Amino acid sequence: MLIAGGVFFLYTQPSYDTVQASQVQIDQYNQALDKAAELQQLKQTLLSRYNSFDPNSLDRLQKLLPDHVDNIALILDLDSIATRYGLALQNVDISTATQQGSATQTALGAIGSASQTYDSLTLTFSTEGSYASFVQFITDLEDSLRIVDLASLSISRAAGTTGSANGTTAGATLGGQSVPAYTYTISLRTYWLK
Repeated sequence: MLIAGGVFFLYTQPSYDTVQASQVQIDQYNQALDKAAELQQLKQTLLSRYNSFDPNSLDRLQKLLPDHVDNIALILDLDSIATRYGLALQNVDISTATQQGSATQTALGAIGSASQTYDSLTLTFSTEGSYASFVQFITDLEDSLRIVDLASLSISRAAGTTGSANGTTAGATLGGQSVPAYTYTISLRTYWLK
């Protein structure tokens, strides 16, 4: 009886406890495998839904709100819009939200900045041309897919132009008539996903 009790307490009980602990661990691994299989199936379902979207629509969505900032592409897009109307971008300056500091931070930005899933940058540039060309440029910019906010705009007489008899600034000619030329300094804010 003593030998049977000793074998039970010294060998059988510890072996039984080890087997029970291993069984619990095996059950946890099986649950993790089942969860991984569910996630894999969900991934395949979402991937097939993503692949069913029109590639042109995905490209448009990427242009609307990109997942990274591409300063060069943004400047080239703006320059191509401006070139259509005889305008040229000059003195381009780019600053991110962290470079702008707290002086330009809005109340909404101060409240919700920690939980934002997007970031922004401000692009400042100047251009020179007639008011009609500038309005067409702004209209095209408004209609473009890229989300931009007009942060600031200042208009002044173009440098190097002379005043005409009626007090306007002589710039380009349109149909034999002098069209006033102005210098526009524009700050645009654009966004991308973090």
